[in-house]
Amino acid sequence: MREHNSTRLDYLDAARSFALIQGIIFHASLSFMPIFIGWAVMDISTNERVPLFMLVSHSFRMALFFLVAGFFSHMTFQKLGLSGFLKSRLLRVGVPLVIGWFLLRPLLVSGWIMGAESMRGEVHIGNALLEGLKRLGQLPNEFLIGTHLWFLYYLLLVCVTALLLHYLIRVHTPTKAKVTPLLDSAINWLCHSRFAILVLCLPTAASLWFMDHWGIDTPDKTLIPDIPVTLLYCVFFLFGWLLQRQSSLIDGFVSLSWSKFILCIIAVAVTITLSGFETSRGHPQYIWLKMCFVVNYAIMMWTLVALTLGLCKRVFKGPNQFVRYISDSSYWLYLIHLPLVIWLQIAFAELPSYWLIKLLCISTITIFVSILVYDGLVRSTFIGAVLNGKRKPRILFKVSKQQYRTTTL
Repeated sequence: MREHNSTRLDYLDAARSFALIQGIIFHASLSFMPIFIGWAVMDISTNERVPLFMLVSHSFRMALFFLVAGFFSHMTFQKLGLSGFLKSRLLRVGVPLVIGWFLLRPLLVSGWIMGAESMRGEVHIGNALLEGLKRLGQLPNEFLIGTHLWFLYYLLLVCVTALLLHYLIRVHTPTKAKVTPLLDSAINWLCHSRFAILVLCLPTAASLWFMDHWGIDTPDKTLIPDIPVTLLYCVFFLFGWLLQRQSSLIDGFVSLSWSKFILCIIAVAVTITLSGFETSRGHPQYIWLKMCFVVNYAIMMWTLVALTLGLCKRVFKGPNQFVRYISDSSYWLYLIHLPLVIWLQIAFAELPSYWLIKLLCISTITIFVSILVYDGLVRSTFIGAVLNGKRKPRILFKVSKQQYRTTTL
């Protein structure tokens, strides 16, 4: 999450918002998979292009989020110091994680129950909600299961990791004298070298190799940290953290070039092609196929992250009030979207309409309703202060004091 100050980098706000809103569309697309994947419900209208969208989208949206989070986290750390930074993370990440679980868990469980019922031709909303409330008694078991709030848990983990590394280097003076210039030089080189993406993909590919599946695992089964996932997102977070130490260098990393576009297109094409071999464990070249897959997947991740940041910087060059409003609301949108998405997927599942129309309707309704709730009940309240750093005036439901007095007389 980002702390607001006098100098906002609107294009980074836009990139973070894009990553979170893309997550809403990603989850909304899950019911249109051509094969049943264990999601809450499977729509009667599916399409074979949905898995391709999911493969590419899932590769970089959270990586982009963690890189931007690392950038703004170091900015906050410099501004507030250790105690202020810890207080900020606990308030803006820890509190939404705990309270969000209690509020969203019953709705998500009820959605899963109703989804199973809908595929049998019957839905009992009251019973599903009651069962969802009963599941609250299982705390702390299944704390992350069935929710999307794992990203907050892992954000806390990588923040702690960054702080530990920072103080381990700082405490030992000889180490600090050697390591700090080395890190600064490495980041400087990575932001200007044509081979930066290829270098960055090496630790990323190493983490991907140890995932349970080809691609990035979703660590929502247990509170025990998933080591490959933690290391993967630590790489992006720490890169963003180090970038902010020399903030002018980010311009080099996000610069747009034809070589990045071409490399990205090749990596996406190869990754999609090789993904079909995941289940072919008996293939004589399976190990080599997986090795090529994780390397290309890592290149795809880094090029898509860099290009997204570059395009946002190109489009959002100066202050933009609309971008700032969407940025402020995007955290709330992502926190509450999943129950809305699942309930809408159940409502649309049996309708005889084209899958893309349904996907657009589910995504649009979810975002529209979430923004209305945000503007009316969150933005100007203590909840908005927790999520955004301070209370903000309503925009959509703005009522002046004079109008209020007139309507109450």
